[in-house]
Amino acid sequence: MNSKYPDQLVTGVSFGITSGVITALGMIVGLHEATSSRLAVFAGIVVMAIADGMADAAGFHVVEEAELENGKAKHSSREVWMTTFFTFLGVCGFILTFAVPILIYDLGFAVIVDIVWGILLIVALNIYIAKLKNESAIKLVIEHVSLAVVVITISYFTGNLIGGWIQ
Repeated sequence: MNSKYPDQLVTGVSFGITSGVITALGMIVGLHEATSSRLAVFAGIVVMAIADGMADAAGFHVVEEAELENGKAKHSSREVWMTTFFTFLGVCGFILTFAVPILIYDLGFAVIVDIVWGILLIVALNIYIAKLKNESAIKLVIEHVSLAVVVITISYFTGNLIGGWIQ
């Protein structure tokens, strides 16, 4: 871990995994259901990695700049930029990992591999966070995996609906 900016690294990577995984899974499942196109799903992953990574990093940048403590900026300019950088890398990097199965496997199987990969990332992150906080991981794991399942389910039905309307 980066000992000079551990908080910014943990914040950026934790956010990157959570946001990136849940967003990627929703988009992958929805696009697959709507189009059954490897190209559409792959392009969606790459475009989303860049756009969502930049948008999330910009959002975190503004939040960090706006955070005050005793009427003064809570974070130095360098801390703000480090959080911005690590958030972009976290979101973009983790989303791009979902492209690998799409390139290697049949699309239907690749989507299943991506779902398993995403759930494993969420579980691992929440176990790590629970250890940092000296808490039980089960509540965090259930909460965040449930959120991912809800997003996947809604995206599946939305993709199905859109695919039926357009074709």
